[in-house]
Amino acid sequence: MSTDWFDDDQEQAVDLQLWKKLLRYTLHYRKTAILFCFVALGLACSDLSFPLLTGRLISDIERDPGGVDLWWYAWCYAGLTLSLCCCIWGFINCAGKIRTHVSHDIRRDAFENLQALSFSFYDKKPVGWLMARLTSDCNRLSNILAWGVMDMIWGSTLMTGVALVMVIYDWKLAFAVLAVVPVLFVISVFFRKRILRASRLVRKLNSRITGTYNEGIVGVRTTKVFVRQRQNLAEFDKLADEMYHHSVHNAVLSAIYLPLVLTVASIAIATALVVGGHQVLAGALTAGEVIMFMYYAELFFHPVQEISAWFAELQMAQASAERVLSLVEAVPEVRDTDAVVRRLEETGSDGHPDQIGRIEFDSVGFRYGTGPQIINDFQLSVEPGQTVALVGATGGGKSTLVNLLCRFYEPTDGRILIDGIDYTDRSLAWLQSNLGIVLQQPHLFSGTIGDNIRYGRLDATQEEIVAAAELAGAHGFIMELEDAYDTQVGEGGSQLSLGERQLVSFARAVLKQPRLLVMDEATSSIDTETERRIQQGLTRVLGGRTSFVIAHRLSTIRAADQIVVIEKGRIAEQGTHTDLLRERGHYYQLYTEQSMRDIVKIDSSFGET
Repeated sequence: MSTDWFDDDQEQAVDLQLWKKLLRYTLHYRKTAILFCFVALGLACSDLSFPLLTGRLISDIERDPGGVDLWWYAWCYAGLTLSLCCCIWGFINCAGKIRTHVSHDIRRDAFENLQALSFSFYDKKPVGWLMARLTSDCNRLSNILAWGVMDMIWGSTLMTGVALVMVIYDWKLAFAVLAVVPVLFVISVFFRKRILRASRLVRKLNSRITGTYNEGIVGVRTTKVFVRQRQNLAEFDKLADEMYHHSVHNAVLSAIYLPLVLTVASIAIATALVVGGHQVLAGALTAGEVIMFMYYAELFFHPVQEISAWFAELQMAQASAERVLSLVEAVPEVRDTDAVVRRLEETGSDGHPDQIGRIEFDSVGFRYGTGPQIINDFQLSVEPGQTVALVGATGGGKSTLVNLLCRFYEPTDGRILIDGIDYTDRSLAWLQSNLGIVLQQPHLFSGTIGDNIRYGRLDATQEEIVAAAELAGAHGFIMELEDAYDTQVGEGGSQLSLGERQLVSFARAVLKQPRLLVMDEATSSIDTETERRIQQGLTRVLGGRTSFVIAHRLSTIRAADQIVVIEKGRIAEQGTHTDLLRERGHYYQLYTEQSMRDIVKIDSSFGET
């Protein structure tokens, strides 16, 4: 037995649920939607009145040409025209408002959810994919949810009214016009799947092209250095050609669908004319009534044509809708548990002391998705106020460990405890509000240097911002700039050097005064003297606070309370700087090799001078 019909039913049920969710955005503005329903009813009544008035005028002229009150008809036409103009104005006004509101709401919901999603979501979704969702897909969706829905309400109201009037006047002529409706339904079902399938491919390729644009712009320096322009263009041409092929296919399907609808409509009107003509010859109808029916037949198929055009657009919008809703409804992998959510709703807090004390990694293991194991049976205890340095080869799992500590990801095995409590039993907001982090590649937002430092604490005064910059070692270079703290940093901090961006990010972390500080190779692009000043400042400001440091220069972590050497996700060595040097193990080798390289650099610099 074929499962095609079963699959069709399933797909239609999914589509129905999809559009129900989307229509909530439109129905959220109930006053405007209700007003539009009245406008649509008024517009349909105005449209229905014109054929009635025209048919009656022709019949009156046919019966008594000299006794017709033309002024009465003129005033009726003027009144209907005014009513029609007012209804059209209301239609455009309501649809325009709803379109603007819906576009705003969808983008807002998407942006709000983007900020709540876990890091794992961004590991899988390229920037271009996200940008396409929030731009072209949102535009297409808001159009269909406003103008498309409005046209369908108006069209269905008008078509229902026309059908009722035609059936009441003459069911034979009505049947001649309405007999093609099943044919239109079959044609629509036939083209629906094909247009939707082509539209999905077009939207998918559009996202890939947007992503390619983004990568090309971000990586333009690398492209020029490696002379990759020709190869990049060839790869882009391949994507563009695929987009062209599917877009043309989609356009052809839409171009065939609408003329077919028009052809069927023309056949129906012609049939009504033939049947009506025979009835006029037989004396069953007057010429005015037949003209009225012809007018109604054309009026019936006018919204059919509009809805048919929107139907093709609807299939493309559905492809956009599926992708936008996948973003709006995406659920973070890392989120508060149900128990934490209930406590927050009932008491306004997660029910635990507002402090970060002893931190324990209890047999922690982690892997990204179905990938290889990154962290294996990691055991570590950190007392409040201690500084822990993580060292080891690249790819050993150091950054993954601090990501787990910050709860950007959660362990796939074991637990992380804070004061003996599994940190998943605390709220994300609590942990991350007590967290300060400085990365190797810090991100600055468009705006001024002062704005970026204030990002650490939005209610900070200018004096506090300057004090934080001084402690972080950033005040000196900032004051050398023409606009000092009002200097624009550019997109992503592009107007500052990497070292300057790191200094600003240090100042931001200092201003926040976190209970837990994480530095992920944060001083790798800063000269030794500046790094020393930063360490002194952070020691003063963050004294008594727990900190984790992924070290680039081993000379900067000699004062750490614990130095943990990590190899392949496991602890290879652990202790203080002095203890590990005494053991002459892996840390001793790393420290000795780096010290020798530093000596060679110093000798080379003296040789050059």
